[in-house]
Amino acid sequence: MTTSTVARPDIAAARAVVEEADELASLLAALAAAPAAARDRVRAAFGDSREEKVLARLDTVDVAALRDVTRERLRLGALADAGVRTVGEVARLGRAGLERVPDVGPQTATHLLAAAEQVARAVRESLRFRIDLTPRDPVATALVQALHTLDQADAAVARYGDQVRSALAEHERVHDDARVVASGPRRLLAWGERRRRAFAAVATLAGVAERARATGLVEDARRVTGLLAEPVGPYDAWAGFRRRSAAYYALLDGVAPTGRDVAAAEGHLPAELVDRVQTQALDETLLRVSLRGYQAFGARFALAQRRVVLGDEMGLGKTVQAIAVVAHLLARGATHALVVCPASVLENWVRELRAHADLPVHAVHGEDRDEAAEAWCATGGVAVVTFAVLRRAGTGAFATAGSAGPAVLVVDEAHYVKNPLAKRSVAVATLAGTTEHVLLLTGTPMENRVEEFRTLLGYLQPDLAARLDAAHGAAGPDAFRHAVAPAYLRRNAEDVLEELPELVQVDEWERLGAVDGAAYREAVEAGSFMAMRRAAFAVEHPEDSAKLRRLVELAREAAENGRKVVVFSYFRDVVDVVARALGDLALAPLTGSVPARTRQTIVDDFTAAETPRVLVSQIDVGGVGLNLQAASVVILCEPQTKPTTEAQAVARAHRMGQVETVQVHRLLTVDSVDEHLVRLLGTKARLFDAYARRSALAEEVAGAVDVSEASLARAVVDAERARLFVDPAVTSVKDAVVED
Repeated sequence: MTTSTVARPDIAAARAVVEEADELASLLAALAAAPAAARDRVRAAFGDSREEKVLARLDTVDVAALRDVTRERLRLGALADAGVRTVGEVARLGRAGLERVPDVGPQTATHLLAAAEQVARAVRESLRFRIDLTPRDPVATALVQALHTLDQADAAVARYGDQVRSALAEHERVHDDARVVASGPRRLLAWGERRRRAFAAVATLAGVAERARATGLVEDARRVTGLLAEPVGPYDAWAGFRRRSAAYYALLDGVAPTGRDVAAAEGHLPAELVDRVQTQALDETLLRVSLRGYQAFGARFALAQRRVVLGDEMGLGKTVQAIAVVAHLLARGATHALVVCPASVLENWVRELRAHADLPVHAVHGEDRDEAAEAWCATGGVAVVTFAVLRRAGTGAFATAGSAGPAVLVVDEAHYVKNPLAKRSVAVATLAGTTEHVLLLTGTPMENRVEEFRTLLGYLQPDLAARLDAAHGAAGPDAFRHAVAPAYLRRNAEDVLEELPELVQVDEWERLGAVDGAAYREAVEAGSFMAMRRAAFAVEHPEDSAKLRRLVELAREAAENGRKVVVFSYFRDVVDVVARALGDLALAPLTGSVPARTRQTIVDDFTAAETPRVLVSQIDVGGVGLNLQAASVVILCEPQTKPTTEAQAVARAHRMGQVETVQVHRLLTVDSVDEHLVRLLGTKARLFDAYARRSALAEEVAGAVDVSEASLARAVVDAERARLFVDPAVTSVKDAVVED
């Protein structure tokens, strides 16, 4: 019913409007309360799951341990005679079960249970909770379902919160007036101003209901409140967890005592500094992503200390933490933010900013860089610029934005400016000197690089840098971190991701340059799908390949962090190019020409190597049948035509027995065959499902997402030819028409 039809409704029409408004108000009130109700469900499900894990741990504790935790004389011999061997069995028997054991009376049963509870309490306090991938376990499934409901409820309230509050306020304000003309006797008695107010109230309620339907609020409210009555099915719940496990853990950390190592999450900073950071506000209204606890702490640290180095190990989300800092400052009134990074990660920054925050983003790079810089200066938002562009344009081009220049400067891969005499270092130092908030990001550990770190620190806090000398590094990491605590925060994956092994996937988007771009155009002109896929590596010199430069950066950073790397490509020539570029860091490559016995020897050498090494392999060779769990970083040189191929390769490292977070980096190029494959195959969304499921489920996923390579190749080649050589109106992959 539209607003125009209720200007002067009859009694029946007015009554229908009021009844619909009452139902809507009830539904919206339920939606507003849904996050709290969902959190209660999560707490209850977490308690059940935790107790199950506690009992499993108690099953490994010998019953004799009960004697050590109580002064009472316990008749443990009677338990042994009855076959009760563990503390877990005592807890499961309970009072009634224990009293059925010969020679165990009520008093002994009480003492046994009290002692078992003391052991259980100690286990509970030390338990580092993790959601195991056990779809057949009803207790774990109930927790994942509850987290799914909370995730959906939080998202709906974040999306519609203002509209819900406005609608409920309007309903309360006009409801009583509207009832006047919805009742025959009351309408007869209402005249003049009261009657006009009543009709206006009906029109208001009709408008509220119409807007709620038009915006999708009604539909989403019914869906979310329905989840409280009947949660999503187990299969879908686990699929969601596999795809978004980090987000689910972030939700769980905010609701339940998961036993995270708080000191590690806080970078083992001094207590007084932790207190200062914890009281720092963090405005997340412009964020589209849930922060893990340690990520929120990192953002608060940067805000509280203003000029810092964030040195978290790669894979922990330094980019997201920096985005949170930028989003906070712009939400609180700042107008301009600047990100400086290597060209190899510029595209990543643009995509991450647009995906994770509601902020205007300007890529100051390429032919349109001058226009982008002018737009940023004039309208504000976040400018992303390379070191080279900053150096050539001069800091003045960016220091004058807004009334006082950028509010925050973020410098990624900060080790690029470790040489204070380099022109890019001078440019960054100059800009940092006039910017209030400066955040330097590096995944390279600084503890054994005192001179390099002192240079970076000099851009931020010169007085602190002056007090730092080589002795601090020689005294060990703890002494070093204490000395530089006001300006340096570093966390390792094993310290803060206690639900290990987790899988972290990062899409590394690059832009083809002159040489690799020319090779790609030649491949498209020749109509060769395979040549298009490997064109990014068809160079004589590594510096001419955007993908190869990024691959070497990732491999070296992993080595700095003590991590072994496995690199996969479908193509033999790409494997050879990568192995040459990595030099001594790489072992002999695994290719189809290597005999099976020799392959295992190479893998054994890789596993046994005391120093971090890189194993480069054809994906059809190393991706199946070999155990590569010594590697905790996987680099995929190109997207595969079958997502299950990627899944099987990743599963060589991310498998039972893996104790480290597995980081998967997919090298991709913008406006190329890679972008077509990512979009058509949906690999990012399906990859987690494909490798995480087992047995029959894996087969179902393979059938669902693998497609005909021949038809896909024809479609992509035709689309790229049209974009590059035929249709001038097609300027990007997004414009190219590809038949799915």
